[in-house]
Amino acid sequence: MRLTATLLLLSALIGLASSSLSADVIHLKNGRTIWAEHVREEGTRIEYEIGDDSYSIPKSLVERVEAGGASPAAVGAHDSHDLPMFVLSDTSNQDSTLAEKIVHDGQVDEQELSRLEQSGNASVAASAYFNAGKYEFDHGNLVKARPYLEAALRFDGENPSALNYYAVLLAKTGHASEALPYAERAVRAAPNSADSLTVLGYVQYSADRDQEAIRTWKRSLELRPDSMVQNYLAKAERDASVQANYSESESSHFTLHYEGEQTSESLRNQLLATLDSEYDDLVRELGISPRNNIPVVLYTKQTFFDVTQAPAWSGAINDGKLRIPVQGVTSVTPELARVLKHELAHSFINQLSIGRCPQWLNEGIAQFVEPKPLTYGSRLAELYKAQQEIPLNALEGSFAHLSSAQANLAYAESLAAAQYISETYGVSDVQRILERLGQGSSTEAALREILHSSYADLEVEVGKYLMSKYD
Repeated sequence: MRLTATLLLLSALIGLASSSLSADVIHLKNGRTIWAEHVREEGTRIEYEIGDDSYSIPKSLVERVEAGGASPAAVGAHDSHDLPMFVLSDTSNQDSTLAEKIVHDGQVDEQELSRLEQSGNASVAASAYFNAGKYEFDHGNLVKARPYLEAALRFDGENPSALNYYAVLLAKTGHASEALPYAERAVRAAPNSADSLTVLGYVQYSADRDQEAIRTWKRSLELRPDSMVQNYLAKAERDASVQANYSESESSHFTLHYEGEQTSESLRNQLLATLDSEYDDLVRELGISPRNNIPVVLYTKQTFFDVTQAPAWSGAINDGKLRIPVQGVTSVTPELARVLKHELAHSFINQLSIGRCPQWLNEGIAQFVEPKPLTYGSRLAELYKAQQEIPLNALEGSFAHLSSAQANLAYAESLAAAQYISETYGVSDVQRILERLGQGSSTEAALREILHSSYADLEVEVGKYLMSKYD
């Protein structure tokens, strides 16, 4: 099975790390937990709410419900080990009431923004647009955040907060190389800011400049110890240590890093040719192409696990780089070609959704485009019929902590759901779901808007689909 541990650095820069909310905890029989704001029992199902979204799961899957727990930040998002714990400070030094004027009733006040812009005070206009951009960014609306942050920088191009936010936004939307000058300007403007150095390190790492990221993160840690920065530094150092003697070659879309004695020139050429062909296939299938060259690193099997710290059941990883163990491989077999396409698909999915795709949909689409057959169809049909499937909304975060058996089931359910959506509604609706996610919609909201189905409805529909095919 394959694992994607997509690098989602800095997706929740302000407040997510430090906030906690009172919540009810739903303990599932499979060992997973769901943190919800309100839980109620309705017949044979447990219904609960997260933010503005409502969900339900079969009662048969629930072991118990505990009230009043302390929920992790960003309920329903990716697992905590996938998220950074960075909290950037606002260095704009403006009146705190300005933010309240710009954002109220859950939205940006465009009229107030326009009024402040026309006042002729560049500093106030910069701060106003920054507050609007920060609000949209913090709520995952990167598409809406971008023009606000660009406007803030037009009025004040040296504000470290605006530069940091804009650099992260560019990196997260596939423009890491373009983000570098903004992150570098932020560090020049605030050379002793651990925040700015942390952001610069992230952008450098995203742009495949590992050695520079290592130096930058070390400077950040000298100013302020931070366990999450330390973890990413350790990962970058493992990368750099392994790749110190690696060679490099490029194609039109990929930069290949490899240890010369481990792979033949023939295999490397085959790998790049296969990846280029699959890249073109995915452009046609998903209607988008990643903007920067994609790094591909070839490892011996043991080195792969040493560097990635991946679970034993994983066969390759895409964390912004395609990491592939090739020990003993002499040519690109059909199975390896499917692995390559699967991992490459994650780069397309993450670009289209701006890194906001839930894991089940991400893995489901990647398997569907391999293409991978639904080998567990009959077993899945039985589980859905008995209401013993893992709820899809419990599979929004990383699969990394799952056992091999749980991972097999999670991947199979993900493929079944993606296959159902693609065959019933069409690949164009899959693209539209990803686009809505990239625009800041929750998974539930995107499903309701595109498929006119809630999570609960989708669970029922997938179950009927499986039973009609395999029962």
